[in-house]
Amino acid sequence: MSTVEFWYEFGSTYSYLAAERVEGVARVMGVDVQWRPFLLGPIFGAQGWTSSPFNLFPIKGTNMWRDVERIAAKYHLAWTRPTTLPRNGLPASRVALIGAEEGWIANFSRAVFRANFVEDRDIGDPAIIADIVAKLGLDPSVMARANTPENKARLKAQTDTAIALGIYGAPSFTVDKELFWGHDRMEQAFQWAKAPWM
Repeated sequence: MSTVEFWYEFGSTYSYLAAERVEGVARVMGVDVQWRPFLLGPIFGAQGWTSSPFNLFPIKGTNMWRDVERIAAKYHLAWTRPTTLPRNGLPASRVALIGAEEGWIANFSRAVFRANFVEDRDIGDPAIIADIVAKLGLDPSVMARANTPENKARLKAQTDTAIALGIYGAPSFTVDKELFWGHDRMEQAFQWAKAPWM
């Protein structure tokens, strides 16, 4: 049985919804999940986009806000529309990579998503990320370790891996090299990991 890799961006509304549900789905399906933070900015930039497509195409953005409200209500998830979209996920992504090594990436990532999409806090501010680290009882040295040249290079490499896998949006799920894009494909990715039907 394969592992599902969960690729997410901290500024992404649908990534928040997926982050709240992915471990429950993994438990029910009996499939392991690996959290893979990455940055959408370089992917969007390669398309010539200067912001989220939900900002560049207002009609799409209007529908997205309502869609997220519906999904949050369906799954009983807390939700507050943030005053800024997208927010900079870079500081949180660097810290999350340390969490992947030390076993706290899921708890940290959910806390960051909730800060952004429930509490409407600016997750691009390193002080906000440091506050989350403190509230989780993590070693404060993680902030310095996250900003070493080696860790910065790791995040770039992880984003490059996402690009090489054909990822163009978040959340995405991969099983080996099979790509499933979007919150609404999460269950399908776990089903594929258990028993591919093609």
